[in-house]
Amino acid sequence: MAKYRKLGRTSSQRKALIRNQVTALLNNGKIVTTEAKAKEIRKVAEGLIAMAVREKDNFEEVTVTAKVARKDKDGKRVKEVVDGKKVTVYDEVEKKIKKDMPSRLHARREMLKVLYPVKDVPAAAAGKKKNTKEVDLVAKLFDEIAPKYENRNGGYTRIVKIGQRKGDAAMEVLLELV
Repeated sequence: MAKYRKLGRTSSQRKALIRNQVTALLNNGKIVTTEAKAKEIRKVAEGLIAMAVREKDNFEEVTVTAKVARKDKDGKRVKEVVDGKKVTVYDEVEKKIKKDMPSRLHARREMLKVLYPVKDVPAAAAGKKKNTKEVDLVAKLFDEIAPKYENRNGGYTRIVKIGQRKGDAAMEVLLELV
């Protein structure tokens, strides 16, 4: 008896499929897929959410000084001439950052092994590359998803049967975060 479903794919295809579906589930909150795939995706997704719940408060806030380029009213960098060369003017700014403790850093890296990078495209300016933004799914897991489930012991996802698919009569399900 196998410990996982092979889903009729080679190992590399199967890993890519599961990574892709888990990324979509955590980004969108729900996906529609077949029952067998959903049960495999659920294992990985619940593991990631459990890791995020365990490590969500495991950081310390540190104040650091950073050099930031001074900008004018148009948002362009301010330059001044020093020794005949144009040099950007920098200001020192105090910033508070979250510094991960070692176990949270390890959890973050384990999550990054599974999750693909996601780009968010706003509906108003679709088709323009400069308007896309990189979504930090690991931060979303720690900051949005984990606090929702902190008092829950597992069972972070729900599988709802939709019916049979028209083409091959495979059972389709809705996999969603509870």
